Amino acid sequence: MSSNSKRLKIFSGNANPELAQEICQYLGVTMGSSQVTHFSDGEIRVKVDESVRGSDAFIIQPTSTPVNENLMELLIMADALRRASARRITAVIPYYGYARQDRKTRARDPITAKLVANIISASGCRRVITMDLHAGQIQGFFDIPVDHLPAVPILAEYFQQTLNKENVVVVSPDIGGVTRARDLAERIGSPLAIIDKRRPEPNVAEVTNVIGNIKGKTVIMIDDIIDTAGTITKGAAALMDRGAKEIYVCCTHAVLSGPAIQRLEESVIKEVIITNTIPLPAEKMIDKIKVLSVAPLLGEAIIRIHEDLSVSKLFS
Repeated sequence: MSSNSKRLKIFSGNANPELAQEICQYLGVTMGSSQVTHFSDGEIRVKVDESVRGSDAFIIQPTSTPVNENLMELLIMADALRRASARRITAVIPYYGYARQDRKTRARDPITAKLVANIISASGCRRVITMDLHAGQIQGFFDIPVDHLPAVPILAEYFQQTLNKENVVVVSPDIGGVTRARDLAERIGSPLAIIDKRRPEPNVAEVTNVIGNIKGKTVIMIDDIIDTAGTITKGAAALMDRGAKEIYVCCTHAVLSGPAIQRLEESVIKEVIITNTIPLPAEKMIDKIKVLSVAPLLGEAIIRIHEDLSVSKLFS
């Protein structure tokens, strides 16, 4: 690492301290000393216990559940570091909450993804690192640089090591996710299929058609987020009905709220491969779930930003 490595500082809120610790181990630095606690009335209290003057500071904080709490921690930490004269503050937000409210679908809808981008910029962050935004154009909601990292290379590497690609087909669970699915299919050298579905009402999806050949194949379904797992388990069942041999599911962000774990447990899905952008609590850790780490990828991006090198070179 360069001579100014003493000025690289990594801090973490309470959202995913395990990931922050892993990133620090990857970089060979110790975690910045700070405390994020509460005052007795519930307000967030941030204490930074070391000098950050002139430093290149990175705050590791996905805005996952509880999203408002984790978002406020990020904002208050950024404010504390800015007022303590950090030279540059980068928000490392592996999972960007509120991303699904990215446009007006009905009259009088808020566009919360944009509002949150404004607040993060206002807090003093000068750059954002994030992974697999729900919609790529959210990068443009920020008026500061955004490094948008894909998890597909990590997922592809796992499947290359564990599956025989002869009989594999990658399936996008809907039309919107085709680009991501195609990227995975190209990386593992397998064909692509698409589930065509309609949504009669929110959180209800009906599979109307499967475009592509899946008969007798090992299927990998890929999505950016698995939330209640309704879409993915129904899609998997429809593929089995149409003659698929076995089904693997992978995603970047395992939100896994409400009935998700029970649905996955009872589904036809053989294995669910997720990343640790969002921490998986012990009670959700079922045998079907395999967690891959994004720490080396985020660590590499942090080094490159710190040393003013190209981040996109990571993927070419």
